[in-house]
Amino acid sequence: MEDQIADIRGKKILITGAAQGIGEATARLCARRGATVLLVDVKADKGEAVAASIRESGGQATFHALDIRKEDDVQVLFAQIGETHGYLDVIICAAGVLLGAYLQPEEFPTETFDFVMEVNMRGTFLCTKYATPLIVKSQKPVMILIASGAGVIGGSSSIAYGTSKGAVNGMSMVLAGHLASRNVRVHAVCPGGIATEMKLTNIQDAAEKQGRPYEEMLAASNLGDPIGVARFLAFLVSDDADYVRGTMFTR
Repeated sequence: MEDQIADIRGKKILITGAAQGIGEATARLCARRGATVLLVDVKADKGEAVAASIRESGGQATFHALDIRKEDDVQVLFAQIGETHGYLDVIICAAGVLLGAYLQPEEFPTETFDFVMEVNMRGTFLCTKYATPLIVKSQKPVMILIASGAGVIGGSSSIAYGTSKGAVNGMSMVLAGHLASRNVRVHAVCPGGIATEMKLTNIQDAAEKQGRPYEEMLAASNLGDPIGVARFLAFLVSDDADYVRGTMFTR
């Protein structure tokens, strides 16, 4: 029954941040449902392992190592993808970092703020910039930016993270208007508390800050599984979601 929902067979889907967390879960699910997935991440060993695992299970997947902060490298990669694949149907920008948790403004290192903004906001922009010429060649192109409730409907443990994700959400709304005439459907997706490496590290930081047991705080967090978000993303990139618009929130 699952494979009859959100038919994405044959779609070419590029996912950044695909070596772990929501990006990895989405890459595995989309490949299982018949899409060709292009995994992009700065973590080469993990990314290669995920892509190899997908292929071993019968899926179509390639991995591309990339630091999305570096414009020249982003431009080169998307040019190569254009040569080998011709076009993309979907880009999902899931790469992101959270640093500087629980620091007050006067404590927050400027270089940390800059790094988070470069990855979460600038990196997302660069990927959408160079992906656009490829996805507009698709009949039903979709662009998804992974934002967060942080900076959109609430605060964050990190000033930089919340700020960057608020900017990503804003970017999605602006891109939606700019790309509507080119038939590109653009969304921001704001996951809730999900058991990713980033979130688990954040809970560990909170436990240390508050002097509470990590296991206690983890249990109280009631985190969701990344596959739950992956299922939603697989629907959102399918033709079944043609009439969906705007920013979406998950648990």
